[in-house]
Amino acid sequence: MRQLRAGLLVAVVAVTFAGVPAEAGPPRGPVFEHGEAQPVFDPDRAVREDLFVSAPVDSDGDGRDDRVHVRVVRPRESGQGLRVPVVYQVSPYFAGGNDVPNHNVDTELYVPERAGSSSSESPRRDERITVATAKEISWAYERYLLARGYAVVYADSPGTGESTGCPSTGGENETIGAKAVVDWLNSRASAHTSDGAPAVADWASGKVGMMGVSYNGTLPNAVASTGVAGLEAIVPIGAISNWYDYYRSDGAIVAPGGYQGEDADVLAKYVYTRADREVCRARIDRIAAEEDRVTGDYNDFWDHRNYLNDVDRVHAAVLSVHGLHDWNVKTRQAAQWYEALRERGVPHKIWWHQSGHTDPITLRKDAWLHTLNRWFTRYLYGVPNGVEGEPRATIQREDASWVEEPEWPAPEARDVVLRPGEGGRTRGALGKSEVDGVEYLRDDATRTAEELASAPESPNRLSYVSEPLAAPVRVSGTVRAELGLTFDRPAANVTALLVDQAPDGSTTVVTRGWADPQNRHRIDRTSPVRPGRRYDIDVSMQPDDYVFAPGHRLGLVVLSSDHDFTLRPKPGTGLALDLSRTSVRLPLLGRIR
Repeated sequence: MRQLRAGLLVAVVAVTFAGVPAEAGPPRGPVFEHGEAQPVFDPDRAVREDLFVSAPVDSDGDGRDDRVHVRVVRPRESGQGLRVPVVYQVSPYFAGGNDVPNHNVDTELYVPERAGSSSSESPRRDERITVATAKEISWAYERYLLARGYAVVYADSPGTGESTGCPSTGGENETIGAKAVVDWLNSRASAHTSDGAPAVADWASGKVGMMGVSYNGTLPNAVASTGVAGLEAIVPIGAISNWYDYYRSDGAIVAPGGYQGEDADVLAKYVYTRADREVCRARIDRIAAEEDRVTGDYNDFWDHRNYLNDVDRVHAAVLSVHGLHDWNVKTRQAAQWYEALRERGVPHKIWWHQSGHTDPITLRKDAWLHTLNRWFTRYLYGVPNGVEGEPRATIQREDASWVEEPEWPAPEARDVVLRPGEGGRTRGALGKSEVDGVEYLRDDATRTAEELASAPESPNRLSYVSEPLAAPVRVSGTVRAELGLTFDRPAANVTALLVDQAPDGSTTVVTRGWADPQNRHRIDRTSPVRPGRRYDIDVSMQPDDYVFAPGHRLGLVVLSSDHDFTLRPKPGTGLALDLSRTSVRLPLLGRIR
């Protein structure tokens, strides 16, 4: 009912809708046709303002509220009897970044009995901090949105650019700082210009959407989890929902793809671009201690950065976008956020594409802008265009085609359990029969997972594949490996891969997962591993949606360290896999013999 009233209000404010003749001269309000806002405003005449919003937090300890630097770009007609909604992007990257080294990952793993031992604090290079230079903001969506009657607002996250406060890699102060701008747009927070004059958003309707990629898409999740009034829609693209899952996996220290050794402290140092180069040093040093690169356990530091804790506060309509090949912000981030929203009845839609950590405007521009336009038209302008009744999932298939489906994961997917047979040093069988036996591998972190998966024979992994598929088989959701393992040392990485073996023998890694056997009971508690004792280790792989072609084989590969993601101890740790205690559970559409 509230949104219906908003739609009626727009009908009063707008000069023309589809089928209604426009007045001569430039329109005084937005125009909608077929449920989409039309380009009737001139982006070249936009008003640009620079100001600072007060946030109710003092994260740099200077005795004053943090100040968030904001840039406003809005249609000239706004504020002249027309109030417009806002699409808002907050970022720690607008001012660039610093040259900061990552942690050393060529190091031994933590063993609880070793008092004071450290898994990752091997000697590091001296830090190199260079002052970043401010960058002009260039956003592919700005002109598109301005032309359709939206204001665009940019903000520097705390401790970055011209904002005060300190960066905290997903900490509460960053959420408060970003939220303060939404409050200002709804007359609940104060702002001023650089010369101290009050700044009032009397041109804003109070309806706000947040949008961005990566960190810029994560902050919308964070702000939505506060339930702030006025935030009506968010579009998180390649975004984080739980920072622990970005830098850890079931107790294992795991890097974002392409950034081996990065962690929360490294990212905070990278984005620390405010003019004062010293005020936040102690706070960032605390991040290095609290993130715990020793045990990898979940703790209060990570719990404060888990937006799933507050998902029940989210009311903003969520259009989530993620790459099925995004190994930076992995697919679990989108899948778990989407599932939680779906279970709580929050308006939701998801786009899965076949690329990596990227914006869909670079992949399918027209169709994506059509979807985005309808989303913002519905939830920011209140026009009842029926978007909430459309298919919830848009998925790009392996052949680059796109399909629309009612929901994700595919509701008709059913769990199928497959078990390994003997011969994993070469190619063991993977089927429905249970087999007794024990097979062995020896860790070698110098070899990549792709290399090991493709090797016809190796002592450093165990590989099991199905019979050739008679028809297409689709995985939709999360694959889970249940491994019966014995270790000859008190610490080891555990990695499981789902692979696709083509008829020519070439092998592709579809998805993967990692675990620390010391966290086999709980991710927040280390339990010692006794060499020679068998343990049941569960490894949840990154959620996926993948179709295996006829004639291909579906495979499970088990290894220890994953060169590109986990810590990399010296080679030699031995693992024994109990075949009778091992299986892989797959959410499938289609049959496997």
